[in-house]
Amino acid sequence: MGTTEKNISKNKALIIYIIAFYTIWALYEFFGKPVINDLIPGIVSSEIVKEVVIKNLVWILPAALLVHHYKDDVYIGLKEMFTTKVKWLHYLPVFLLFVLYPLVSAYRMKGSLSLSSDFGAEQVIDFSFVGITEEMVFRGWLLNAIVGKNKKNQWKAILLNSLMFVAIHIPTWTMQGILGDAFLHFGFVYIIILSIIFSITFLKSRNILIPVALHMIWDFLLNMF
Repeated sequence: MGTTEKNISKNKALIIYIIAFYTIWALYEFFGKPVINDLIPGIVSSEIVKEVVIKNLVWILPAALLVHHYKDDVYIGLKEMFTTKVKWLHYLPVFLLFVLYPLVSAYRMKGSLSLSSDFGAEQVIDFSFVGITEEMVFRGWLLNAIVGKNKKNQWKAILLNSLMFVAIHIPTWTMQGILGDAFLHFGFVYIIILSIIFSITFLKSRNILIPVALHMIWDFLLNMF
């Protein structure tokens, strides 16, 4: 198979994947989650099923298989994105920003850094897995595949990826009743900015663990206090 045929194959796979992924996840958010909450007693048990079992099967497994299958047409290979050595000190300013911003914001809003009453086992399970699942799909697969071997496409791919990242949050925002606020109060802008940072650190480091760590730190600290 020639390079052109491979690219067409990958592009078709991307389109099919995006349509299927967004459709399945919207249906799951609207109908699947409520059913699981009703069927499985206990917040922790239902959260394990939703975030550990289902999200890993729907998000990580297909994304990893696709990256492996199109290893010759993505920017960073599956093995490489987990094994590339990282000069962590180069990313220290970004990590400091991701630690200090949520802490300072919480202190300014509440006058202290006391643990939030809403933060419990459910949130620990959720935030422990959301980083790897979301980053594997949006950076490890989608951004990786859209950039491909053409470095000139990076910024277009990063911006497109950020819009796609916002879009996947819409079903969740809808079910939580905050969709209007997310756009009227420009909360979606934070998602775009975060996505851009995750994308840049992934492409620069060639290691998915950088954006995964940043994502986890942000989610934990933003909701912990």
